[in-house]
Amino acid sequence: MASVERELAGWGNCPVERCRVSKPDTVARLADLVKSGDERDYIARGLGRAYGDSSLNRDSGVLDQTLLNRFLHFDDKTGALTCEAGVSFEDIIATFLPRGWFMPVTPGTKYVTVGGAIAADVHGKNHHSDGTFGMFVDEITLMIGDGSLVTCSPTNDPELFWATIGGMGLTGIIRTATFRLRPVETAYYDVTYKRLGNLDELFGTLTETNDQFRHSVAWIDCLQTGDSLGRSVLMLANDTKLDALPKRLQKDPLKVAGGPLAAVPFDFPNFTLNEWSVRAFNTAFYAKSQSGEHVEHYEKFWYPLDVVRSWNRIYGARGFIQYQALLPPESSREGFVKILERIAESRRASFLAVFKSCGEANASPLSYLYPGHTLALDLPFTDDMPELTRELDRMTLDHGGRLYLAKDAMMGPETFRAMYPRLDEFLAVKRRVDPNNRFVSSQARRIGIV
Repeated sequence: MASVERELAGWGNCPVERCRVSKPDTVARLADLVKSGDERDYIARGLGRAYGDSSLNRDSGVLDQTLLNRFLHFDDKTGALTCEAGVSFEDIIATFLPRGWFMPVTPGTKYVTVGGAIAADVHGKNHHSDGTFGMFVDEITLMIGDGSLVTCSPTNDPELFWATIGGMGLTGIIRTATFRLRPVETAYYDVTYKRLGNLDELFGTLTETNDQFRHSVAWIDCLQTGDSLGRSVLMLANDTKLDALPKRLQKDPLKVAGGPLAAVPFDFPNFTLNEWSVRAFNTAFYAKSQSGEHVEHYEKFWYPLDVVRSWNRIYGARGFIQYQALLPPESSREGFVKILERIAESRRASFLAVFKSCGEANASPLSYLYPGHTLALDLPFTDDMPELTRELDRMTLDHGGRLYLAKDAMMGPETFRAMYPRLDEFLAVKRRVDPNNRFVSSQARRIGIV
């Protein structure tokens, strides 16, 4: 199967690289590609929602998995689903929500594949209560560098299993996975909005409410300073039970959302998102988000940006990076004060600034989260962005934190090794199953994994 050379990017459209892309439609063709030697190495790619270069492979092979997207088995008693890695969360929700099942963990978009969710060990608004997606995975079938298939689980080769969870596709090509969906009575959530004046109020309210709500997330106005630093809107939610659903919604309690309602047809001019336009948006959003309780459909609560196709184009042709820092609880308040002060001082326009609480870590050496808090910032790319991110990296490291590989586009090898002290455990597994480094990404080269 011939590859096609094309420019490829992650969701941030930064960087953009020339890659040679193949799109196998059978397992046999996938194995032929891996074994062929036509490319020096490969990385798997799903729907391209990692922000940086983790699914890019400059001047080498990328394996698009989206045609390998079949459901294989479902147990309607336990919710255990087995499917190919190219199946999207959108397809899973459309198929199984009407039967009373939903994703156990989901990021802020449903346009991700199961393989990508495992490779990035995605998390959502419920990490403090449920953990990452990988904690619901029971078994993975992996295609390794010689084209053969191996199966791993928490009890069968657990080192390979946990290296693959959060391993960014570097242990092999995820072929199939079995994981557990979560039973739900409705497609809705009881959401409580709390408008908070600063970072201290946010930390205090999270501490008070974490045990009461399964899901929580805060939007932060990162342009505020002084006594208003960290001004935010906190959203807390639990599942809406069927008997509590408003009567107007009871006709279709497991309603599946439709597709995007609009699209961004072209890259906006680079100046569109500036301090003043974002300040106006932030002021309006804060004013509109009155404290109170609402019943919200899962689409609005989990996937508010999915209603606009190609929303990443609003950042312009130069793209953007998402900087997501995790800090442990003992230093998170002090660290995020410094990070937010630096962002405000830089006058960076980030209207998507998201703050979450995190629970216990899992057994993966490269999985991102442990107890603490995360702050994710979307920042339009500018020439001085590398300098700013190096400053933020130092602040994050000084406070015992780390960056998320699925969002990273700029981290260097020394920073990566300092942030991920279990890297050598991962490398030992990779050397065992991929001694010839058949699975490589641009990110893996940049941060020194290979």
